[in-house]
Amino acid sequence: MNKQKRTEIFTRLRDQNPNPTTELNYSSPFELLIAVILSAQATDVGVNKATDRLYPVANTPQAILDLGLEGLKSYVKTIGLYNAKAENIIKTCEMLLTLHNGEVPDNREALEALPGVGRKTANVVLNTAFGQPTMAVDTHIFRVSNRTGIAPGKNVLEVEKRLLRLVPKEFLVDAHHWLILHGRYVCKARKPQCGSCIIEDLCEFSPSKKNVKKKK
Repeated sequence: MNKQKRTEIFTRLRDQNPNPTTELNYSSPFELLIAVILSAQATDVGVNKATDRLYPVANTPQAILDLGLEGLKSYVKTIGLYNAKAENIIKTCEMLLTLHNGEVPDNREALEALPGVGRKTANVVLNTAFGQPTMAVDTHIFRVSNRTGIAPGKNVLEVEKRLLRLVPKEFLVDAHHWLILHGRYVCKARKPQCGSCIIEDLCEFSPSKKNVKKKK
């Protein structure tokens, strides 16, 4: 895929959704960080149901520590792997208070040093909370990048590096959200909605593999 095609793809995605953002509910970098930690192997809808109950009660590192581990678990127990996630959140809150004056750091090294925060989580926070041009490659972005030909790669890190290199700079800050939403609602894993896709004519997905009916 050439630069002209990529530019047109992201132009169309931008025209359709000029101000994309995460579907996780949050009102501060800290709330976003906790939501993203909770979102591993969970849906945004499920995370939002839990945090909509949690944040009115505790939405700062100290307030969550005041809840205690068992208190925190009572709010997040509907989320998969909640025991491990709650433990990581408590440890993260302790580190934020000890090392960062209770604030979420805006650099990768400090973020990835927090319990429960890997490269993908750090990328989400850096991009969504701090507007940095990072690319958090989840299953949706990995699929869309490979299927369309925008930035094919064998693993998530390879796709991330190619996206950062190949996505035109004017689209880079928002590209993460456009690709996730496109993968979640249009370029689905089992049944891509090719007939109603606004970039179908630019996509390099083999027609023989589409196996979907055109939308009349």
